[in-house]
Amino acid sequence: MSEYTPQTDNRRPLDQTAKAKVPAADQTLAILTHLAAQRGPVPAATIASALGVPRSTVYHLLAVMQERGFVVHLPEERRYGLGIAAFELSSGFSRQQPLARLGRPLVAALVDRLGESGHLAVLHGRDVLYLVEERAPRRPSLVTDVGVRLPAHLTATGRAMLAELPPAQLRALYPDRAAFAGRPALDGADEPWSYGRLKRVLAVVREQRWAGEDGEVTGGLASVGAVVLDHVGWPAAAVAVTYPDVAPESAVAGYVSAVQEAAGTLARRIGPHR
Repeated sequence: MSEYTPQTDNRRPLDQTAKAKVPAADQTLAILTHLAAQRGPVPAATIASALGVPRSTVYHLLAVMQERGFVVHLPEERRYGLGIAAFELSSGFSRQQPLARLGRPLVAALVDRLGESGHLAVLHGRDVLYLVEERAPRRPSLVTDVGVRLPAHLTATGRAMLAELPPAQLRALYPDRAAFAGRPALDGADEPWSYGRLKRVLAVVREQRWAGEDGEVTGGLASVGAVVLDHVGWPAAAVAVTYPDVAPESAVAGYVSAVQEAAGTLARRIGPHR
């Protein structure tokens, strides 16, 4: 397989004749592109006005995309946002190497500097998917290997990314308690996971600008992570390190600073911020 080489976008825009042959496809992609550029769900009327597409057509296309999972409808707010299938498309791009190739040397440098294992993950629906895993010498094996998925709400990388989602988008991912079913936390907390508990955890993440977990993935180990934002401010990935939970606070503060620095560097490498 040939080496991936970043290239400029030399695709020619569709002429009017080509658009006329596949108007539904063109309008569907325009709607998805518009939603991806917003900071949260928007009304169908706003979409129709912004794109110059008849409102009835927008409703029909949104209904199909909702059925396929590419958009979610928030009836109480009368708004539409990107669905889980759209997140899967974005993480599919990540699995095709660009993020991993740009992030691997940063994670490797992080491991060399700290002597602890590091990883890079992306959000995949309600899970995180690990793209890069670098093991530190004489450190225990981790469950966070390349290709492994874990519940986002339990991991430092997942919490770092979830904290950057608009409230309506977060609610769409976690509509009820069933969304938290699956792998239990190992932190011994009496309170079951719920949307309310998740909001409190993420509020702390936003305030301190890094995420942590202590024994919730693997007993005896803790992690800290920082989000990598793309050019429109959406969470593209997260960088984290995992260490023994007996590490002193001074060491943990160093880990936090290091992952924030690595995440910031990767954010600049994947594209300039607006």
